[in-house]
Amino acid sequence: MSAVAHPLLEELTPLGSRRKLEVVDRSYGVDLARAERAVTDLLAALGQDPSSEQLADTPRRVAASYAELLTPAPFTPTAFPNDEGYDELILAKAIPFASLCQHHLLPFVGVAHVGYLPADRILGLSKLARMVERFARRLQLQERLTTQAADWLQTQLEPKGLGVVLEAEHLCMSLRGVQASGARTVTSTLHGRLRTDPRSRQEFLALTGTAT
Repeated sequence: MSAVAHPLLEELTPLGSRRKLEVVDRSYGVDLARAERAVTDLLAALGQDPSSEQLADTPRRVAASYAELLTPAPFTPTAFPNDEGYDELILAKAIPFASLCQHHLLPFVGVAHVGYLPADRILGLSKLARMVERFARRLQLQERLTTQAADWLQTQLEPKGLGVVLEAEHLCMSLRGVQASGARTVTSTLHGRLRTDPRSRQEFLALTGTAT
């Protein structure tokens, strides 16, 4: 088995005393051949004919699709010293993401708002989006995805405060069951001053458009 991985490793930066998290390329991967066989069996169990011309290539396509959805691109976070002493909110708003509900293997799709009050380090802006993608590209719960993103950012930067808000539509709720098409689920995690200081919290929620 091979392919791309999820682990986060801590190591010393060139500055010597500051630690950073490096995302490394190590994973259990996806067994495409086994996945194809499973899809073939599923089609047959659903009363379909996997050998028909219309479905002959479906197992390969489905296996490849799930492999893509469950394989994040590896990246190394880039953080910089906050030499200017910037102490206001940094917010990446409406980062698009897609993930797979671990209960039904159906997508949930939405946007993430990620913000923090910097301390000694500032993260490269594109890395906020890559971080969200990394945790989204696995079988997930929206609640867990929210806390994983926040916990990662807390460990990476040790900011004065941070917040993560996710808004998503779950196809397992839109297409089946209650069939509540268009309903969106909102989850949030706040740390530090964005949790304890009412004005900082209100500013963050207002800028993300989720304030009540």
